[in-house]
Amino acid sequence: MRATKLDQLIDQMQIYLECWKQFNRFLILGREKRFSQEDDTQFLEVKSVLIQQLELILASVEVGSPSRDEIHALVGSAPSLRYLSELSEGALRNLENQWHKIYIGWLAILGQLKVRQRIEENKSAWAALFG
Repeated sequence: MRATKLDQLIDQMQIYLECWKQFNRFLILGREKRFSQEDDTQFLEVKSVLIQQLELILASVEVGSPSRDEIHALVGSAPSLRYLSELSEGALRNLENQWHKIYIGWLAILGQLKVRQRIEENKSAWAALFG
């Protein structure tokens, strides 16, 4: 993968991870039952971005875990903040555990991409040095 494409993918992944953080913030709002209609609308937008960006990322890099099915299952199991607010504590903990597993998986992938980026940078530096 060319360095500029790799840089772009890393930037995209970092933005994607921010969306995952927002998803978790919405889980907390649902648990605390402190949300407005605007929050619910934003929650739907974040879920939309998560699913759309997932496809773009999967088209660029091979990912074993988290799987597309895991992500679709988590996002699909949280249709609205109102729905989340009515879940039992155990069900909410399960959603948080699923979220955490997926989030950690994406962090690992980002780390792997950054390793590849460093390797490419080192190759470029050596190539420039020794032509």
